[in-house]
Amino acid sequence: MSNQAKEAKKLNIAVLPGDGIGPEIVEQALNVTKAICEKFNYELTYEHALVGACAIDAVGDPYPETTHALCMKSDAVLFGAIGDPKFDNNPNAKVRPEQGLLRMRKSLGLFANIRPVTTFPSLIHKSPLRADLVEGADFMCIRELTGGMYFGRPQGRSEDGNTAYDTCVYTREEVERIIHLAYKYAGQRRKKVTMVDKANVIATSRLWRQITQEIAPQYPDVETEYMFVDNAAMRIIQWPKSFDVLVTENLFGDILTDEASVITGSLGMLPSASVGIHTSVFEPIHGSYPQAAGKNIANPLATILSAALMFEYAFEMMEEGALIREAVAASMDAGVVTEDIANGGKTYSTSEVGEWVVNYIKNK
Repeated sequence: MSNQAKEAKKLNIAVLPGDGIGPEIVEQALNVTKAICEKFNYELTYEHALVGACAIDAVGDPYPETTHALCMKSDAVLFGAIGDPKFDNNPNAKVRPEQGLLRMRKSLGLFANIRPVTTFPSLIHKSPLRADLVEGADFMCIRELTGGMYFGRPQGRSEDGNTAYDTCVYTREEVERIIHLAYKYAGQRRKKVTMVDKANVIATSRLWRQITQEIAPQYPDVETEYMFVDNAAMRIIQWPKSFDVLVTENLFGDILTDEASVITGSLGMLPSASVGIHTSVFEPIHGSYPQAAGKNIANPLATILSAALMFEYAFEMMEEGALIREAVAASMDAGVVTEDIANGGKTYSTSEVGEWVVNYIKNK
């Protein structure tokens, strides 16, 4: 046995399928992860845990302490989706699946959500924008995750229920760490950062702009662009190829990243990584799609691409991530896709697409 075989790298991941189609798509991403580990001689250990509506149903908590403990001791978290109509349609529900997601981000110190926005040649016809606008678009959205209006206090409603209030709060430390991260990634890409704010109106945005202006000179080889959020929303539609790395606060980022995802033609194709102080989380950007749960029709490719990000960002295994992307691209070129992107051709089930990608990796 070679030394490499004796010293097989160990990968320890937490698997959180969540709700709706989560279990089906995560199963395929896990199978791809297993195939990569087998091919590259890595020792994989993994354990499942509850999160979201299924966790509320089981234990009354959308992010149980046992799930948090598992995440903390793992090297990475492979995450599905959360959400259930019975909570969406009940404005009076005291406990919601989304509270578990927010608590997980806060507890794990996941201060940055990274969403690559790339186009696929076989999907450009599905984009709501003209092909010449989106073809070749390739940028990264970095959204601050643990501050801003979603976490600011006080927050609530008046006793009579007729007034509601939220508080947007940011500290220097929160802004500095994510701005530095944006410059780091821009330095590895096309060397341009666009910082999005609303500094003409909002005090927290003025803090963001001030700190970015202080940090920018530390990265002289990276171009810095400042843009108000309303202008950025228009620019994403008008000229998506003008962006390289876009960084912004929590609320603006939540909206802009979903807007950006649509230009590629399918929400079912885009992965994300949430990184920070403790264990990083890798998940598709689409929701739990409860209407498709259990039908074996959901597109697993975004979750499989999230596994590629996991190898790259959690384990610094670039070759392995590249092979997963190659397999996904090959499946699309071969027309082995689910009904949402089939373009009138033959459609394949969730498990069939996953099996095709696994076989490609094994036979490469």
